[in-house]
Amino acid sequence: SLCMGGLFSKPKPVDPSATPPATADKKNDKKMATVKRAALICIDGWGVRTENHGNAILQAATPVMDGFRDGSEANWGVVAAHGLAVGLPDGVMGNSEVGHLTIGAGQVEYQDLVRINLCVSEGKLPSVPNLVAAFESAKKGSGKLHLFGLLSDGGVHSHINHLFAILDAAKAAGVPRVLLHMCLDGRDVSPTSGPTYVAQLEKKLADLGLGEISTLSGRYYAMDRDKRWERVQLAYDVMCRAAGQCEKPEGTLADFVTAKHAAGETDEFVKPVGVLADGGIADGDTFMCYNYRSDRAREMFEAISTEPAFETAVKRTPAQCFSFTQYSSAFTSLQIFPPQKLKNGLSEWISEQGLTQYHVAETEKYAHVTFFFNGGREEAFKGEEREMVPSPKVATYDLQPEMNAVGVGDAMVAQITAGTHPFMVCNFAPPDMVGHTGVMEKAIIAAAATDVEIGKIAEACKAAGVGLFITSDHGNCETMLTEDDKPITSHSCTPVPFVGLLPGGAKFAKLEGGVADVAPTMLAFMGLPIPPEMTGKSML
Repeated sequence: SLCMGGLFSKPKPVDPSATPPATADKKNDKKMATVKRAALICIDGWGVRTENHGNAILQAATPVMDGFRDGSEANWGVVAAHGLAVGLPDGVMGNSEVGHLTIGAGQVEYQDLVRINLCVSEGKLPSVPNLVAAFESAKKGSGKLHLFGLLSDGGVHSHINHLFAILDAAKAAGVPRVLLHMCLDGRDVSPTSGPTYVAQLEKKLADLGLGEISTLSGRYYAMDRDKRWERVQLAYDVMCRAAGQCEKPEGTLADFVTAKHAAGETDEFVKPVGVLADGGIADGDTFMCYNYRSDRAREMFEAISTEPAFETAVKRTPAQCFSFTQYSSAFTSLQIFPPQKLKNGLSEWISEQGLTQYHVAETEKYAHVTFFFNGGREEAFKGEEREMVPSPKVATYDLQPEMNAVGVGDAMVAQITAGTHPFMVCNFAPPDMVGHTGVMEKAIIAAAATDVEIGKIAEACKAAGVGLFITSDHGNCETMLTEDDKPITSHSCTPVPFVGLLPGGAKFAKLEGGVADVAPTMLAFMGLPIPPEMTGKSML
């Protein structure tokens, strides 16, 4: 990229955009004297769509944004703000939280499901450190690894593909014995689909030559989340093999579950039953739950990994317990996929350089331009000034579609003109908040009002020599109507703009990407290094 080695390698004459940053540290003043000032506008809910039908943006008077798109004064790119580009499953519409998080982080924080799916599909699961640790614990201990989780492809709490990938990895790692304690679903999938999944698992185990099904239980018992410990205990006592808690099924286990249906128990409500005499959890074994969603995994995991919240004759103490993700910050057990920690996002990195910054939004979107933009951090970074402009007090925002765009625009112009902060960011709420009302004519007003304020900020930036960047967290008001003119109140999967109105005519080298590319592009323009954590790419 041109960003570091090209655009900013030669010494530059002092220009108005290179005001000394406001910082108490005078040594930093000298070091940072050539930082270019930059402003970021995040328009909430402004997607790029060429069809006119139901498109409040195209039908509104938006001469400023139209000029950026059609003229030569600014760079006009489009970036993805949905699906994998913001860490969500492919094809899922974006939202304000993940949009701002990704823009501010300069990297994609994948949701647990997406992260695990990518890890499995790329063949990286066998080398995940804490999965390796789980296998080693079993091999060095009793030789037994117990796997507990929901057996279906519902994809809400778990996925059968994850279980199969763990089994493949366990076989490759040489784990001597794997015992499976399976929860039947019947809630996120058909209530009588259990035999299908059990048959798939039986075939997998036979093909692999590793793994035995030890326990079957409806999720109603083993995956309670309402502290109904008497339900959890029924499953716990079977998994730990209290006396008389085992049956010897005739034929396949798939047939066994079908017989339960005939007796009136659908998958979710199959009473816990042991199906392998020596398959219970014993002291010194290794235990792992492969559900990635925490709420229905937490109670059983607590009972096995810490202390049961009930009296039981068969309390077991495994050598080590592992959860697939973080089920609770109170648990000290290792997680196969621990929470990602976002470090060195745009706000933190600018603060680390000894520079100051300014964040402003109206009440409705204040958290997005502070907490989410800063990577889920509540308190401001050193040198970060925040301002909240009050949102109008109306029942629904179609009653005042311009909201307080004027207040945000005025606040931003004042900061640009004052020359205090090297980095400034604002959010305009109307296109999203009015888009959610589904009232097309009001969304048109919201888009037009926002465009006026963008124009004011653009003029202030040009006068002060400040680089202006404009993007959005997701689409919304460009997609207001279905083909048969019914209102659409949700977000969309359309790309969003990424505009660069830059002093000296600096040009984007590419015009497509994802919203994670915004932060590295801005740092490159400012003449600051890009932290290694930012996986987005500068578009300069």
